[in-house]
Amino acid sequence: MIKALTLLSIAALYSTLGIANSLPQALNVPGGVVKIRLGALDTPAPQVLFNNHRVLVTHDDQQWLALVGIPLETAQGQHAITLKTTEKTSSLPFNIAYKAYPAQYLTLQNKRMVNPNAEDVLRINRETQLINKAIGTWSEQAEVDTHFMPPVEGRLSGVFGSRRFFNKQAKNPHSGIDIAAPTGTPIKAPASGKVIGTGEYYYNGRCVFLDHGQGLISAYFHMTHIEVQPGQMVNQGDMLGTVGATGRVTGPHLHWNIYLNNTKVDPALFISDDIPRLEARNHK
Repeated sequence: MIKALTLLSIAALYSTLGIANSLPQALNVPGGVVKIRLGALDTPAPQVLFNNHRVLVTHDDQQWLALVGIPLETAQGQHAITLKTTEKTSSLPFNIAYKAYPAQYLTLQNKRMVNPNAEDVLRINRETQLINKAIGTWSEQAEVDTHFMPPVEGRLSGVFGSRRFFNKQAKNPHSGIDIAAPTGTPIKAPASGKVIGTGEYYYNGRCVFLDHGQGLISAYFHMTHIEVQPGQMVNQGDMLGTVGATGRVTGPHLHWNIYLNNTKVDPALFISDDIPRLEARNHK
């Protein structure tokens, strides 16, 4: 259970840690982030669950807030979070609207990246377990840095949730956003966090996973070089590595994932003010 913080102690903690309380844009659709008000800050913060996963609890002005990640497969209509306090367990409803995601068609010369062989599948399964462990991390901390900056400067080349076809074969929807940039372009931590995993995986290439606290995890794929080590603490702007073309790619770019309550959500919601600038580079 997260302990209650007074307004004075919250302000003091912000001053000490330099954490900016900038929250992601709310979007009540599959793959989006739902903000739900939980009660005044002079009451203890409740424990919140959605789909049996813990949910990040933060605050805005005078209210506790739940930031709920919504899985892409979620049906439109009414859903609910579960609130647990020392006194009772209750639920709060919210609605999810329909969203149509675009299709993306890609051609890969390496056919095994579309249809892996038996040995490849064994490797992919081993790596999936490691990835699931990383994105399922829960670190209990009162304050979570949700003030994100773009991890790399480049061109927005792929959007979250797009229905993807590799060599005309339907594959899983796009789990993050792609930012195209030349090989070697620095990739920087978008917010403070802890490195909880690095590796070189079949589909993702060289990658880094950051834990920002309370189930907020970010991941960086297809890197050329990795500059950090597991267990290392990083601040916003610290270098994680460089853009590359490792794993399943059609060219050098950063594939960036964000997870909330063990769910992939649209990273664009965390840098909504920067998206027009990144997208505009497609038209130059």
